[in-house]
Amino acid sequence: MGDLQTIVLGGGCFWCTEAVYVNVRGVTDVESGYANGTVAHPSYEQVCTGETGHNEVVKLTYDPAQISTRQILEIFFVVHDPTTLDRQGNDVGSQYRSGIYWTTDEQKQVAEDIVRELNHDKLFGKPVVTEVLPLASYYPAEEYHQDFFAKNPHQGYCMAVAAPKVAKFRKTFAALARP
Repeated sequence: MGDLQTIVLGGGCFWCTEAVYVNVRGVTDVESGYANGTVAHPSYEQVCTGETGHNEVVKLTYDPAQISTRQILEIFFVVHDPTTLDRQGNDVGSQYRSGIYWTTDEQKQVAEDIVRELNHDKLFGKPVVTEVLPLASYYPAEEYHQDFFAKNPHQGYCMAVAAPKVAKFRKTFAALARP
């Protein structure tokens, strides 16, 4: 394994985003958490108010020798709607905003390039509103949020929202899926 990298992504509910990325070849760790807010060590209840400025995110650790930053972000833009401000489906609030929180200049450049390309090509028919910012702060979510989909695959939200995202990833990116 080469030098691992970390990137943090907000694509709506972290249960769904985590459920996708645990299946991605080259991703060595996925952790649900809260990023870029104003309160240190926020609770889920605090973040849900939308008043802390945090975003529900997943922190990905990955091996760039196995998967590129661009591939990580291509998956991201397929498995969530980057055109809705502060919303993913029925999940509404600033804590569900689309965001890429980079930790290296290369990640920043790749993210900005992809957003520019998506907007230029009008791929979604609406402008991409994904924020691309440096990772300013990150706090892990409570333990019961970690691996939520894996532990609760028959829970209603998981069946209705997370499972279709995982299926879409597996269909669209079969070559990048873990066996």
